[in-house]
Amino acid sequence: MATSPLKINRRSANITEGKSRAPNRSMYYAMGYEETDFVKPMVGVANGHSTITPCNSGLQKLADAAVAGIEEAGGNAQIFGTPTISDGMSMGTEGMKYSLVSREVISDCIETCVGGQWMDGVLVVGGCDKNMPGGMMGILRANVPAIYVYGGTILPGTFKGKDLNIVSVFEAVGENAAGKLSDADLREIEMRAVPGTGSCGGMYTANTMSSAFEALGMSLPFSSTMANPHGEIEAAAKHAAKVLIEAIKKDLKPRDIVTKKAIENAVAVIMATGGSTNAVLHFLAITHAAQVDWTIDDFERMRKRVPVICDLKPSGKYLAVDLHKAGGIPQVMKVLLKAGLIHGDCMTITGKTVAENLADIPDTPSADQDVIRAFDKPMYTEGHLAILKGNLSPEGAVAKITGLKNPVITGPARVFDDEQSALKAILDNQIQPGDVMVLRYLGPKGGPGMPEMLAPTSALIGAGLGQSVGLITDGRFSGATWGMVVGHVAPEAAAGGTIALIHEGDSVTIDARQLLLQLNVPDAEIEKRRAVWKAPAPRYTRGVLSKFAHNASTASKGAVLDLF
Repeated sequence: MATSPLKINRRSANITEGKSRAPNRSMYYAMGYEETDFVKPMVGVANGHSTITPCNSGLQKLADAAVAGIEEAGGNAQIFGTPTISDGMSMGTEGMKYSLVSREVISDCIETCVGGQWMDGVLVVGGCDKNMPGGMMGILRANVPAIYVYGGTILPGTFKGKDLNIVSVFEAVGENAAGKLSDADLREIEMRAVPGTGSCGGMYTANTMSSAFEALGMSLPFSSTMANPHGEIEAAAKHAAKVLIEAIKKDLKPRDIVTKKAIENAVAVIMATGGSTNAVLHFLAITHAAQVDWTIDDFERMRKRVPVICDLKPSGKYLAVDLHKAGGIPQVMKVLLKAGLIHGDCMTITGKTVAENLADIPDTPSADQDVIRAFDKPMYTEGHLAILKGNLSPEGAVAKITGLKNPVITGPARVFDDEQSALKAILDNQIQPGDVMVLRYLGPKGGPGMPEMLAPTSALIGAGLGQSVGLITDGRFSGATWGMVVGHVAPEAAAGGTIALIHEGDSVTIDARQLLLQLNVPDAEIEKRRAVWKAPAPRYTRGVLSKFAHNASTASKGAVLDLF
């Protein structure tokens, strides 16, 4: 199709006007551009490759494939980098505080490069957890035609005939501390759990977000569950680049795709697949970037409508590679579409609607697998990500309530103002069945950065306390977490939330049936404590953590930095 250069190439329009033409073009000639390049679309490739983490160490081949696809389709590829922080490697350390911060840095990088270089489109390649929402937030802020290319999941490790993943190591630490696992076996699990490149293998945060982006219409069908070591993923990246060029020609922008109905589709898939609690925080931030009307209560609305139909870790049996073999996200979406639980008329980056993309997908899952259940035989009849409220969380808190024998506990509070002392108490056998652990001053401002509590929660599982001990925090959880745990408590302790007023031994109730999170202390006593409470001094007064603590919104608003 013939397209005016001024419509297809914003940069060309900018640099060929007036006296600015010669010096601006000179910069491009220095990189090997020719006269004919200035009528081609300038397409950014936001490359998250790094050797920091296995989640991202396999991304360069995808970026290279995308560049080839852009050039074959008649575009100019402009590569720039985005950083990453490995949640799995920083877990339990001071470095974990930088994880959520990196979401904002990544989104800022993409918005800055796309806007500063006046790009016509952008393809984002990411792997680790915060690459996903950070990339999508940057895409939505820039709002030029865009596509997300996921780096792919990891393959499972094995030991003694059992599949392993990164969570196996954290839980093995708890088993070892409880005397249930030898030092030698712990070492073997540690060495074998992560066999190569790709993001953590269950329906943890990275795979949750990639699946949601496919459902959102911003990634290609089937691409969200591919394994990084498998060759099909490079072909998919190259094809994604060519699809993006067509979207640029059609001027199909992210905010044309990411509507409220598309968000409902994404959240429906998150519920159906048993996805990460982090999806709540990240989609609050994504909808803020997209300027879509969405609140924390919308997740509860969706939870009541959508059953869990996939048997996936952390609370189920299977990994993302198994989901891919069973039909992937298109099969999940087709089941939901036939049940009337997603919107088939939503536009996608392919230029087709959701229903058109799913036209050739079977109405029901294959009978020779049990990863994806038939709609009338779900794992759970309602979704798993519940929003709990009460005097401890008037703005809401997030709990993953499936897989629990009894989703109600009332017990004495065991109060910790940091993660490390809480973990030590578990490993030293100081936590007893019936206790409710309170980990606080770990929210967006208090952490700062809202670190994940995978080490304590996995230690509880390993010690056999996952069903009998409650844990609440104003921090976050890994997508790999399960158990009687409630996170994202808002308002957070550092902002004077009621969680800051809990005393050791106070009675606390977690009731997933009534969606209640309650401090069982008289209101007058709570107000008396509130009157004498003083905010702690900031843990950081300079640099990126200080800036995040100063600007971060409450978790119930996505912990975004530009909600002024």
